[in-house]
Amino acid sequence: MSKKAGRYSYLLRPLTTCIDLIAINVLAQVWFSTTSEGHYLFHIVLSIGWIIAAVLSDYYEVYRHTKLVSMAEKVCKQFFFQFILVASYNGVFDRFAEINDLMGYCISIFVVICTVKFTIFFLLKYIRKFLGGNFRNIVLLGSEKEICDLKKVLLKRKDLGYRIVNHFFTLEDASLEDLKQYLSQHQVDEIFMQFSFTKEKNFLAILEFADNNMITVSYIPTQKDILNHNLSLEYYDLIPVVPRRVIPLDKPYNQLVKRLFDLVFSTLVIVFILSWLVPLVAFLIKRESKGPVFFKQKRTGLNDEEFWCYKFRSMHLNADRDREQATRNDQRITKIGTFLRKTSLDEFPQFINVFLGNMSIVGPRPHMVVHTKMYSKRVNRFMLRHLVKPGITGMAQTHGYRGEIENDRDIINRFKYDLFYLENWSIFLDLKIIYLTVYNVFKGEEKAY
Repeated sequence: MSKKAGRYSYLLRPLTTCIDLIAINVLAQVWFSTTSEGHYLFHIVLSIGWIIAAVLSDYYEVYRHTKLVSMAEKVCKQFFFQFILVASYNGVFDRFAEINDLMGYCISIFVVICTVKFTIFFLLKYIRKFLGGNFRNIVLLGSEKEICDLKKVLLKRKDLGYRIVNHFFTLEDASLEDLKQYLSQHQVDEIFMQFSFTKEKNFLAILEFADNNMITVSYIPTQKDILNHNLSLEYYDLIPVVPRRVIPLDKPYNQLVKRLFDLVFSTLVIVFILSWLVPLVAFLIKRESKGPVFFKQKRTGLNDEEFWCYKFRSMHLNADRDREQATRNDQRITKIGTFLRKTSLDEFPQFINVFLGNMSIVGPRPHMVVHTKMYSKRVNRFMLRHLVKPGITGMAQTHGYRGEIENDRDIINRFKYDLFYLENWSIFLDLKIIYLTVYNVFKGEEKAY
């Protein structure tokens, strides 16, 4: 199972969002001289309003196949909302600007931010077309005219950054095995499949294999398919493409909301809890047994990338720590470790992981690397849980599937909850899971050992 290629394009949206917020606030200072204490509220409203407007206008929903006309439409919507916001604030609260200043401010942020947005957009196109970077390896599956048309478009439009590494024409048994073998041996990011293959007998086998190897699947419909089905379409030039799965946390503003929540929550815990909890727990751990205060272990995170997960050490030093999970009446667990695990205090150092960005407050619990490899062979689509960041707590843990995995039923049901979370995420679901986690700690859990 190959890991995804290292890419940093996912950082572009947070980066451009920060640049945009800095620009609109600095230019507001230049045009309106908002230095008095009463105008701090204006900058807060300006920033929050920008983000809300971005959600409404899909301002940051720009992808490699997005057309310039669509980008221009998003920009116009965004700046219309922003002008209304600034003008309304100026009219309702203290009048701090004349109409000329308002127009000048809006024109200046339009010029500055459009320059940044389109520069990044065209720079990425240049990198894909001439430098061969920021690419995705794809496999085409099918022989219909639409697949062939898409192939011509992608070969011609190097700026889209899609490398066609192979083309399979059928889903017959022999072709299916060849396809699986090829996908196993090569790093493939996405499969573009003709829509009619959804009726083939081997269709589900392809989906399962793709999910288990974290390969995205998209469908290429005919005009008849489009007319007969209510399909959500994306266009690559004039070629319609149907995304298979929509994940809420793929949307940049959902990512931003979740990351801001994680940062604020983890910062508060680090400052107000870990600051005194660490020395206290360190004293108790050191008093009972030799070894480090913190236990760190390689776990599987977002996009199957490994990271160091931190916990308070709750066991005596042992050679099996990276292979065997804790079991009931485990002799490796210390006395203070029993208390830490029972109260979940051993997990608190993971708020440092959250602050650093390798984990989230809520998400699928990360497994040891050896267990990830083992469960990925036993549970279909298991690798899908790595499409979001792992969490300190998760939906499965609040529904009775915490701790030791004793049989296949445990891991299958845990994965079902993880998949539901992946496909139905909302900030309110996160808050509910946090509440249930705290409730279960005080209520006591049978598998908290």
